[in-house]
Amino acid sequence: MRGFIGLGVAVAALAVSASALPAARDAASTPRVKIAWVGDIALQGSPPASLFSGVRATLSRADIAIGNLEGTLSVGGTSKCGPHSTQCFAFQAPPQSARLFRSAGFNDLNVANNHAFDYGADGQRQTLHALRANHLRSSGRPGQITVLEANGVRIAILGFAPYPWAQSLLDIPAAKDLVEKAKTRADLVVCVLHAGAEGSAYQHVPTGTEYFAGENRGNARLFAHSVVDAGANLVVASGPHVLRGMQIYHGVPIAYSLGNFATSNNALSTGGVLGESGIFAITLTANGKARTGKFLPVRLVNDSPQLVHGSNSIASRVNSLSRADFGSSALLISSRGALELNR
Repeated sequence: MRGFIGLGVAVAALAVSASALPAARDAASTPRVKIAWVGDIALQGSPPASLFSGVRATLSRADIAIGNLEGTLSVGGTSKCGPHSTQCFAFQAPPQSARLFRSAGFNDLNVANNHAFDYGADGQRQTLHALRANHLRSSGRPGQITVLEANGVRIAILGFAPYPWAQSLLDIPAAKDLVEKAKTRADLVVCVLHAGAEGSAYQHVPTGTEYFAGENRGNARLFAHSVVDAGANLVVASGPHVLRGMQIYHGVPIAYSLGNFATSNNALSTGGVLGESGIFAITLTANGKARTGKFLPVRLVNDSPQLVHGSNSIASRVNSLSRADFGSSALLISSRGALELNR
């Protein structure tokens, strides 16, 4: 009898394995999209053609590459800053600078930020025209749902900032409604935030609302969690000009700031931690599952982003910030740069 029992167990095991094969094949064949996110890009004057040469190959390998465009791609107009101001910053680069973004591999640029109206409505109009003329999409204006498609997957990109020319970061119910609306148009929803105080003193993500320069800069934690609850599949952010920690919330990755990514003619300060950045690359399935990811450390050299190879302190500092701010829900980076998505 022992032999027959053993045979029965073997047959049952074989049946279970066979029944699991279609599910395994389905999982393997589910369409996937690799999304790369970078932080603040502020151009002043004419940037060099080599600005993105150190990261072009990496960005081009993504199906969708997104960055935060601080400032305008425009000519003429009136700056928001007075002629004698020393504490006001307005960024303007020629419209043809949009070619650099396209050749670098970008697909979408977020314009929900405090510098999108540096040269008023006409400055923004010229910026959006320059992007369209170079086959680039933009996201972040009030009510805007930008839908791109890659590998048969539709990706909706929504940008948020606490300014009237952007979809409001301060109106969480409206943000959740927009996410739900986007879910009816796309398979995946990516939320891009421009939130938080600025500078090396603000590397941590606080609990509660942040204020800076007299402005309400939003409650990044609450906002990010709220849009995930509404159905967002990825949340990424910019604004503080420094790297901040990362978190997994209900299985959804959140990167709270990727710092400064590129600049020209010293539009942004890049000394110390202000010159350390990264590329956040993550692969999502069409049903919203985060499968794999990497954090690629970047350092600004003469205003230009350069990948950092070998031993460095950038990823370890992000891990320290993540652990301190998010504890057991921290999204950590392995020694090889992989995002530990299944902790």
